[in-house]
Formats: sequence, structure tokens, C-alpha cells
Amino acid sequence: MRTPVAPRRVAAGLLFAVTSAASLAASAPALASSSYTLFESGQVRPLALSPSGDLLFALNTPDSRLEVFRVHEGGLIHRSSIPVGLEPVAVAARSETEVWVVNHLSDSVSVVELSPGGFGGHVERTLLVGDEPRDIVFAGPARRRAFITAAHRGQNNPNDPELTTPGVGRADVWVFDANHLGASLGGAPLTVLTLFTDTPRALAATPDGARVYAAGFHSGNQTTVVTELLVPDGGEANGGTPGPTTNAEGAPAPEVSLIVKFDGEHWVDELGRSWDEQVRLSLPDKDVFAIDAMRNPPRPVAGASGYFTGVGTILFNMVVNPVSGKVYVSNTDARNEQRFEGPGVFAGQSLRGHLHESRVTVLGAGGVAPRHLNKHIDYSVCCAPTPNAESEKSLAQPTDMAVSSDGATLYVAALGSSKIGVFSTAALENDTFVPDAADHIEVSGGGPTGLALDEARGQLYVLTRFDNAISVIDLATGAEAAHVPMYNPEPPSVTIGRRHLYDARSSSAHGDSSCASCHIFGDFDSLGWDLGNPDEVVTTNPGPFVGPLLNLFTQQPMPREFHPMKGPTTTQSLRGMANHGPMHWRGDRTGGNDAPTAQPDSGSFDERAAFRKFQAGFTDLLGRSGPIPAADMEAFTDFILQVTYPPNPIRSLDNALTPDQQAGRDTFFSGNLDGTAICNGCHVLDPGANPGADKPGFFGANGNMTFDFQPQLIKTPHLRNLYQKVGMFGMAAPMFGILPGDNDPKGDQVRGFGFLHDGSFDTLFRFFRGMGFSPFTGFTNQFGTFPDNPAGLPDSPAGDVVRRQLEAFLLAFDSNVAPIVGQQITLRGGNAAVVGPRVDLLIARADAGECDLVAKSHLLFHEIGFLYTGAGHFAVDRTGLPPLPDAALRQIAVATGRALTYTCAPPGSGYRVGIDRDEDGFLDGDERSAGSDPADPADTP
Repeated sequence: MRTPVAPRRVAAGLLFAVTSAASLAASAPALASSSYTLFESGQVRPLALSPSGDLLFALNTPDSRLEVFRVHEGGLIHRSSIPVGLEPVAVAARSETEVWVVNHLSDSVSVVELSPGGFGGHVERTLLVGDEPRDIVFAGPARRRAFITAAHRGQNNPNDPELTTPGVGRADVWVFDANHLGASLGGAPLTVLTLFTDTPRALAATPDGARVYAAGFHSGNQTTVVTELLVPDGGEANGGTPGPTTNAEGAPAPEVSLIVKFDGEHWVDELGRSWDEQVRLSLPDKDVFAIDAMRNPPRPVAGASGYFTGVGTILFNMVVNPVSGKVYVSNTDARNEQRFEGPGVFAGQSLRGHLHESRVTVLGAGGVAPRHLNKHIDYSVCCAPTPNAESEKSLAQPTDMAVSSDGATLYVAALGSSKIGVFSTAALENDTFVPDAADHIEVSGGGPTGLALDEARGQLYVLTRFDNAISVIDLATGAEAAHVPMYNPEPPSVTIGRRHLYDARSSSAHGDSSCASCHIFGDFDSLGWDLGNPDEVVTTNPGPFVGPLLNLFTQQPMPREFHPMKGPTTTQSLRGMANHGPMHWRGDRTGGNDAPTAQPDSGSFDERAAFRKFQAGFTDLLGRSGPIPAADMEAFTDFILQVTYPPNPIRSLDNALTPDQQAGRDTFFSGNLDGTAICNGCHVLDPGANPGADKPGFFGANGNMTFDFQPQLIKTPHLRNLYQKVGMFGMAAPMFGILPGDNDPKGDQVRGFGFLHDGSFDTLFRFFRGMGFSPFTGFTNQFGTFPDNPAGLPDSPAGDVVRRQLEAFLLAFDSNVAPIVGQQITLRGGNAAVVGPRVDLLIARADAGECDLVAKSHLLFHEIGFLYTGAGHFAVDRTGLPPLPDAALRQIAVATGRALTYTCAPPGSGYRVGIDRDEDGFLDGDERSAGSDPADPADTP
């Protein structure tokens, strides 16, 4: 009888087989293009030095890796590349051999164990946190506590996000004891703190680790909107919208809503008129919070001393002065309480060339002191060709910062200027600095997002996002001593076109603004803007239209036109515009009025033609003296139409719907009007429509426009990001659709703009209830005959149940990728029972075609990659080895103790992420064995 072989010996044998030398593959042709999904995640803290200063850790965000460099005077020596989660955005070194990486898309933190000297490393543990984590710092006793910001939602958050509850903070800070991470699936946090602001971003710790500061991201500026239904008609003379009441050619402007700002006592418009009775919420504008990191567990500092208000509108990053203890916050402040774009007779009150101000705000015992970085700009003069002497002194969109150990010098990365600003902290705090291009350091790669200060060598390391590289700056000369590229899987259309989203030096009159000033990292700013232009003319709305062009309230025809005085609209995301037709809320960025062609997707359905119409934004809004070159606009278009939506964090990871969500979906697709679906009839949900790389389907919109209970025709909007708009409660009751008693003040809230094109509806439920009351009956269109209630929902508790169900479904609406995309977990010795079900889930979703499942392990200094090929098997990154059964792969990790991290990558990217990094047709393991570089398609076996 044969003696049974011990499981550990079996696993060791498998591991030897996986990593032993094998015959090299025959030469294979390189793949035609990179299988890359563009999410355009914003980097927060992409560089960090080891405690000794000998190693530099850099995040290769597009390649989902941590790159390790040995530092020397004048340059960097690459040591290792370690796969982490998807879209890493922040890194912090706990020691020379332990580095933590925050993965924005994966909702995770990778705890990386390095070999001495940085020669190799691997993910030893994966922590699961809330949605879209962004930053990390170590603080508390012996700095062993890790603080991580994440949105107050997500499938890995065990707490109810309370999406429909007023007065809930939307910013979480997860705190882990780094020495005791727990045995649960994603780690056991000491606490999860919820702060009263919107989605968080930046963290900073005091030098002694006693206090941590946490900041909201879209923190707002105490502006909100009064719905058109509550603004008197007839313009300023009747107490309505401030003038003018017509455009330059005399066409009467439509009745619109009104943006108001809290002045400390009242909600006022630009004329100083009070609208207190029409606002049923308060916006305390709590921006930065102080956390006592030494308490057990850590908790926010109590009272008014525990937070700062009025810091800025969009807060990017923070750093603490190690000597004075003052906190510097890089931010932009929006001027959306002002109206209009464009030049002409109304230019004096327009936003042209002055949308935002780039600032560093100083927080200290004396309070909050904003410092405008571009105070040299004369905003009354517009608009000289760019670049010019004034614009070259500007710094746009300040992101990461670094402060010298003596507290005297602050370095500021200006993403939109491709420069590093150098400031005397004393001059900054006293506001005595004079903007001067001589105080700027140019970085050749463009788009600086990360800084690491190496005072021992007199060097500053700068991560340049535009070309995915690192610049080494000699601080003695202010010159770039070296520029070190990292491997980038992004196609050229992405790397070439990206700069046109951010580059303020070429796109704005004063060098201080760009498209990214409002469309933050390609998304939105959570604000509403009135960007009408009274000097423009009325143009034809070419459609296409769904339903009759008839105002259902007045029974009067709706004009097929775009009036230039459109009123407030909330900033729309630039994500997911492919296959969604004309752009802007009204669809007024459209190719439908161009000469018709016989090409597919032409006219109103030509997204490229629609996006080209944004040329007007460079002149009328950013103040450029003329449009950007046509070739640049084409490159911008190539880039932006690839940006896609992330997974919906409200939907279950198995893509199943809760009973309420399913009931809401049934209502969405059910026959409400004579057997025809009223919701899906306009908001088309069809992920399989027009399949193809550039045709991702329909997600609530297919390019049509319709009557939307507004004085203007509105394009039917997509519904993928409704969960991001939660947090405004307190809309004053219009004349229809609100239950008695629902007009009570709702108190403090974190957002001033909610749903609908102008952000005036605070909740989806109230919008549906508003539709439940109708002043018309018996109206017939292509949907059939409207009853008294157009949504088919009775004004009753039972009807409210249906509305809540529909709201639940829309908050969990389908997105471009499934909820499982990005999710990951690490299997290692001792945790198989806990981790096994999660691995089962990842495999099941891969089998369903929702993701490409990859796995990564290691042997000594070498990475080993696996790609799930279906039927319970994983291909190995060696062509000479057969696929491994799932059970055998798990046994390797469990029996040998070598951590194995599984990740669900976007469909189509698994081959690259898992086994052929540079997509040259030669597997990574074969390349390593042959001595060629798996990250260089020109270097093959």
C-alpha cells in the first residue's frame, strides 16, 4: 500500500512545477491594441519615501501596480513592480518592508510585504473598505493605526448607507490597528468614523501622530437652488429671476430656477434678495475635521474646535507644517452664484475667464485663511492669447503638497499648470507672496499629482500623470535632473488626449482654469451653474424626440429650440458619454444641426460631433481668445469618449437585486400606461444595445429628448450616477406633488444640489410623488392615454411603497461594468474558511462573464500570474504548463503560506493584467525566465 503524500508536499510540488523553467513559447504576434478600461481615477498621494529615505514608492495607477525605486543623487533605479488593486491612488510606507496602497476601484487596501532593499514584494493581506477609498495616513500610538477615507456606502461597508435619510454624513474614515488586522474577511477595523460632509478625500497627520485631519472632497460652498416652480414668472420686476428677460435679439427667456448662496444670515441671490422661505435646508459647510488619533478607539474632536468651515469648494489635499502645526489645504473655490458665460454687453457680470480660484487655505488657531494663488490676475481684462505673461504666473488645480522639515517652504503640485509652485510658508500665511513664474518649477511630463521631498539629497520627486512618469528635481538649481517613465498600458489616444482635460495654460485666458475645474477628474463638482449667454441667438433643437412636443400643463406646443438663457443646470459627468447621443442637459451640444451625412451614428447620434461643440466652452467660459487647434480637439474627443463609469456600489456584488430593487425594476419596465412602460420608454436601459468597444449600450438614455415638466425640452438623462447625488434634503414644496407636512425644514445637510437637470429635487421619492399629481387628464400620446396619475401610482401608502421601490432600483441602476469589477481578496495560510466563499463568488461572476478573474502569487523575488479560463481552471503565465484546477491553486496558497490575491478585472483586460503585462504575445513568466522585460513590448525572448 502506497503511503499518502502530505498535502503540504503536494502543494510544494505544484508550486515548483509552476515556477520551474519551461520551454519558451514560439514567437507570437503582439496584440493589436491594449485591452484597457479608462476610469480616470484621481491620484491623491501617489508617491512616498521609505522611513530611511532610500526607497521611493510610486503608484502606477493605469497598470495597477506599486513601483519600487532605489533613490540616488540625480536619479532613480527601479527595483521591483508589485501588482496591487485596480486604480491605486494613495500609498504610505509603514516601514522599510511594509507599504500600504489604497485601491480606488477595488474598494480595498493592499498591505504589501517587501524584500529587504525593495528587491521584490507581494500583497500579504487585502483589507476591504467602503466605496472608492482615496487616502491613507499612519498615526496614533507608535503610528500603528492606519486611517483611510472612503465614501459612506459600498458593498464592503457593513453599515446601512441610509441613502434616503436626511442629515447623514457621507464621509467615512476607516481606522485599523496595523498590528492586529483581525481574522475576518476584509480585516476588522477599530472603528469607522462618519463625518458630516460629502464624499471624503484627503488626510493629514501631525508629526507626533496625535491628531489626524480629514477633508471632504466636494465639500460645497453654501449654494443651492430654488426650483423654477417657486420662482415667480415675469422676471425681476415680478420678484422672479434677475434680468435680462430676453436675449440680445429680443427672444423672451424661459422661466428658470435660481441659484442662491448663504451669506451668513440669509439665502440671497445676486441682487441680495432673500429666498429663506423657499429653502428648507441648511448647509453648515463643514470641510475639514480633526480626529483624536490617540483615543481608543479614535474619534472626532468634540465641539466647534473639531472642524473647519469655509475652506474651499473642492478640497484636493492637505499637509501639516511640522513646526507650526498649521494645516495647508489645496483647493479650488467656485463662483457658481454668478451667472452667464460669453463676452458682450453682459460680460461684466459673466463668469468668462473667472470660474474658480485656485487656493491654499491655511488652518490654525487663528481660524481659516484662504490664500488665492493667482491674485495677480486682472479678471476685468479678457482675453489675451495664451500663453501670456499673466497666465504664465498662474498655478491651476493645486493637488499634492510637501513642506520642508523646518516648516519654511511649501511645494505645491499644480496639475493644470504642469508646474510646482514654491512658497515661503510665512509669506503664504501672511498673504504677502507675489505670484511669479520664477518661483515655479517646470516638469516635463505634465500634470503633476504627487510629491515626495528628499531633503537629504536635495531632491523633489514628482509624479507626472500625463505621461505616467517621475521627475527628479534638483532643488538647488530648480532643474529637472531626471525623468523616469513607468510602463503604461494606456493606448496613445488616452495619453495624448488627457492633457486637454486639465491643461489650464493652453485652454484658459488667465492660465488658471480648464475643463477639469468643473469636471473634476472627468466627473462632476456637485454644483449647479447658470451658464446661459444672453448675447447668443436662439437655435433649432433637431431632436430626436420622444412623445409630443406639448407642455402637458398648459397644453401649448413646446418650441423646438435652444434658447441661450437656459438657466441653472448641474455639472454633468464626462464619464460614459459614448453611445448616448447629444450632450448637455438639453442636448444642445449636438451634431444634429450640421449637414446630414449617410454615416452610421450621424447627426444627433454622433457623439464625436457633439463633443466638438464644446469648443465654445474654451472661448465663452474659459476665456480663451480663440478655439483650441482642431487636432487638439480631436485628441480630446478620442480621450474623453473612452472614460467610463465605475461599478455601482449600491448593487450587490453578485449583481442580484434586493426584493425592493427588483420590485422597482419591475415597475420601471412594467406597463403603466396602456401596457407600455413609461420609465423605460424614455430612460432606455439596454446594456446590450449597439455592442462594441465604443458602443457600451444604453443606461437610461438613448439620445432622445422629451417634455420633462419644465419650460424647456430636456434630453432624457442617463441614470448611472444617481447614488452620487444623495445628500440634499429640504426642497421647499412646489404647487404640486408634495405631501402636506413634507415642507418642514430638514436641518443640516451635506449637499445643496440634488436631482433633475437643475438639482432642485432633493430626493427621487419626492420627484416620483410630484409626478403622481397631474393637472391634466385624458391626454393621448404614443404611450397611450394618460390617466389622472401619469406614473400610474395612487396617492396612497401603497403608492408610496411602489415609489420607494422604484427609488431603490434607480439608486442601484446598472452601470458600464458589473459590481464585481475591481473586487479582490487575498488567500493565505489559515484563512481559507473565511476567504473561500469570496473566491467562489469571484469565480461565479467570472463564469457569468462579468469580469476577467486573475490571481497573483510569488516565489522568492518573482511574481506568478494566473488567468481564469473557465470550467474551474486557471492558465499560468508559462506556456509550457497546463492550466491549474481551482482547488490546486488554492492549495498552493493554503499549504505553503504564500499569499494569493484574486482580482476581478474589467472584461477584456484579464490577459494583460494576469499573464501578459505588455501584451506582446509572450507570457510574463516566460519573459522573466528568458531575461526579457515583461513591461517592455520591444524586449521579447
